[in-house]
Amino acid sequence: MDKLIEQKKGIGRAFRKKALPYWLGVFVILFVIYLLARGNQKTLRADSKAITVSDVFKGEFIDYIRINGQVQPIVTIQLSPMEGGVVEQIMIEEGTLLKKGDPIIRLRNDNLDLQILNAEADLAEKENILRNTMISMEQQKLSVRKERLALEMEVERNKRAYEQYKALYSDKLVSRDEYLKAEEDYNLSRKNYQLTKERERQDSLYRSVEIQQMNESLSNMRMNMSMIRERKNNLTVTAPIDGELGLLDVVLGQNVTAGMKIGQINNLESYKIEAKIDEHYIDRVTAGLSASFDRQGETFGASIRKVYPEVREGKFKADFLFTGAQPDNIRTGQTYYLNLQLGQSEEAVIIPRGSFYQKTGGQWIYVMDKSGKQAIKRKIKIGRQNPKYFEVLEGLEPGEKVITSGYETYGDSDVLVF
Repeated sequence: MDKLIEQKKGIGRAFRKKALPYWLGVFVILFVIYLLARGNQKTLRADSKAITVSDVFKGEFIDYIRINGQVQPIVTIQLSPMEGGVVEQIMIEEGTLLKKGDPIIRLRNDNLDLQILNAEADLAEKENILRNTMISMEQQKLSVRKERLALEMEVERNKRAYEQYKALYSDKLVSRDEYLKAEEDYNLSRKNYQLTKERERQDSLYRSVEIQQMNESLSNMRMNMSMIRERKNNLTVTAPIDGELGLLDVVLGQNVTAGMKIGQINNLESYKIEAKIDEHYIDRVTAGLSASFDRQGETFGASIRKVYPEVREGKFKADFLFTGAQPDNIRTGQTYYLNLQLGQSEEAVIIPRGSFYQKTGGQWIYVMDKSGKQAIKRKIKIGRQNPKYFEVLEGLEPGEKVITSGYETYGDSDVLVF
């Protein structure tokens, strides 16, 4: 006789053997849902003692950068010899304070000495020629004058003879031929006298012009001689202004050419600060921006005078002028650390600077959850930055906590568990 099996009732029916496949299906579905919810996140266990946790807060963001610059004189004059030569003596060392006209180096130029000797010989020769010419002209002048006087006397004699013959001829005491001959002699002597006077006048004009030309030539030669001797003086290079000998790049025996840069003189009356700035800020740095720095317990101001457009090795150069008093004991080459104001202060969401930026470039950050036991990777957007803070444009809210220490050991993990 068959035994009647009693059917399980209530919750017991869920644990029958026939229900096991259903339970397996439910478990698979739940596991799939868990995987989908979890996604492809990579989790890494990290040491909580090795991280720096910073607060996200809203505060005043001061838009400035910190740069360093070196003190340089505003006016620097290049030191170049006007004449070439061999360095014979160095009389002053670098860093020495100079007065205008103080000798710095002395050169030797044998070719210039030879030019001076030749110029002196040419000048002496010209002077001798002029002297001889003037003596000759004076002798010629005396000769012409003597000839004029002789002709003048001859005219007087012929005039008396002519007048006598004229009186005698009117009384019929001499022949007509004798009278005419006396007249002709008188007229000829008068013409000769006039010609001699004209020649004397012409000779005088010619002598005056020739002597003037020779004097001018001689004067030019003397001026040329003076200039050549002045070139001799230029072999001693002197300070063009009062200042400091900042550089002297010559050695004894060196052959330098005219116009060659051998050093510089620094004008110590006014200074500037020459700074190099990262090219990241080249569009924001303009002339007129203000900066400040601390020195000897005081704060000093400066402003940008000039921005140089060239970028070298990732940096560009800018010159700053002091806007007030200069620090005491200022020296060329000193380094000052300036805070350069790039814009107005504004309220913003900010986080402290940290080495995480080197890994993420400001595109993401690890955000701590409320329990503080794990941190989740989150995309953010960094705006401006200064030496202390980053401005956060998107992705974080005030009151949250983020990890700002370095991410070098975390790889590409999405979740950090502590």
